Amino acid sequence: MVFAAKLNVLSNYMKTKLLFIAFVTLFAISVSAEIVTLDEGKITFEAPDEFKPVPQEIIDVKYPSSRAPKYVIGNESASTTIAYDLKPHNIPQDKIEEAKAVFVQMFPRMIPGLEWKENKVVTLSGRKWGYLEMTSHAIDTDIYNIMLFTGYKGQMLIFNFNSTKEEFPKYEKVLRESLKSISIKE
Repeated sequence: MVFAAKLNVLSNYMKTKLLFIAFVTLFAISVSAEIVTLDEGKITFEAPDEFKPVPQEIIDVKYPSSRAPKYVIGNESASTTIAYDLKPHNIPQDKIEEAKAVFVQMFPRMIPGLEWKENKVVTLSGRKWGYLEMTSHAIDTDIYNIMLFTGYKGQMLIFNFNSTKEEFPKYEKVLRESLKSISIKE
């Protein structure tokens, strides 16, 4: 009789543990990042699950120039976004440092209140990237930006992870995880 009671307690414990594992698995799947692709899936990165495509009319307001990115995903208010695009500028791998130096010299003249956090060359997905991390002033708020660029098939592949300076601490971890997830398959 004692053995049967212990077996029943063990059985209930195992059921509870299995239910907990099932719940954790379902939760992990529901908060997983979405895979975003470019160039027919040759370029991928993981985006925060809540990030969705930003409507063109908001892109036009947020990036009011002919250099606006073609693709932008972001949170519901588009106050934190990931912009990415291929631009018609060839940057060979051995010229990344030179290209970064040009951006570092040019940006302070173009971007109000720019304050560098980092500007360097990093290796990601087996290639060199220019990495520019900065804060700046916009019309109505301060912005935190992380920009990455590299050469890809005779073009410049560019990513811009940006957020209002106020919101950046909330999104910093997922933006940096997304940045690290960039993968290129040529």
